[in-house]
Amino acid sequence: MQAEDLQKLVDRCMPFGKYQGRLIADLPGDYLNWFAREGFPKGEIGQLLQLMHEIDHNGLSDLLTPLRRP
Repeated sequence: MQAEDLQKLVDRCMPFGKYQGRLIADLPGDYLNWFAREGFPKGEIGQLLQLMHEIDHNGLSDLLTPLRRP
């Protein structure tokens, strides 16, 4: 993980699926858990989803609050 990956979580939107257009940082835990069970996509989006899953699973989502744009 790179420091800029945390910023990407609050800047990038989900590019496909049920939550297309929603910020990765705002994806529901159940959706992230589904990816954890079924497998994360390849590439950067998969890495970001996996990172967000770890943050959400460990109750650390508040760490992203200062990175959000007003």
